[in-house]
Amino acid sequence: MQYQAPANFLKDKIILITGAGDGIGKMAAKAYAEQGATVVLLGRTVHKLEQVYDEIVASGYPEPAIYPMNLEGSTPHDYQQLASTLKENFGRLDGLLHNAAFLGASTPIQHYDIELWYKVMQVNLNAPFIMTQALLPLMINTSNSSIIFTVDDKSTAYWGAYGVSKAAISSFMSILADEMDTDKPVKVNAINPEPVRTGMRMKAFPGEDPNTLKNPENIMPTYLYLMSNDCTDTGKIFNTSD
Repeated sequence: MQYQAPANFLKDKIILITGAGDGIGKMAAKAYAEQGATVVLLGRTVHKLEQVYDEIVASGYPEPAIYPMNLEGSTPHDYQQLASTLKENFGRLDGLLHNAAFLGASTPIQHYDIELWYKVMQVNLNAPFIMTQALLPLMINTSNSSIIFTVDDKSTAYWGAYGVSKAAISSFMSILADEMDTDKPVKVNAINPEPVRTGMRMKAFPGEDPNTLKNPENIMPTYLYLMSNDCTDTGKIFNTSD
């Protein structure tokens, strides 16, 4: 996508990004902050979040917030606490980017470790569901609010729990988008980042030459478009190469 974002078009917006400590999440947080948003950096590794925080502040963008959270072990109460904290500090939420993911193992289904299966599903599927449910009340009455899920077409051998979880997220996005098509709409879409140079990609394809891949900053136009008022789409999956 070749979307040209108007300068400062996210001014005064509050946007939460999961997995904001590195890779695509880090770059999205910086891209949103550059356009005037106050970003909430959510992730499990505090020092990574602090580094992103420092880079945003050093660039002169609005001061972000850090919210450490381990999605693998979080309970429904933890998500309600997140919602309460956002309401207390900001009063609303304009954008939610579900970026965090757990790769799991490249293993045949018949040999897939059951405990690992549960962990992958917890991070990739259950966490986005519970978080979305908890945060929707902060978004429903906000003008032009947007939820972005991250999907991946991995419905082939050995992708196991990761492939299943991403297929489920696609369906979840479609169902939620249909339900949100009301008089108080929340735009709900998904992004398939396609091959990008990230740590997760290197783990999945250790023999791949990273120089053949796009960098996270190359795909930011799609992420910016879906958070913009220019976006009127809902219930769609966007490939970053479109």
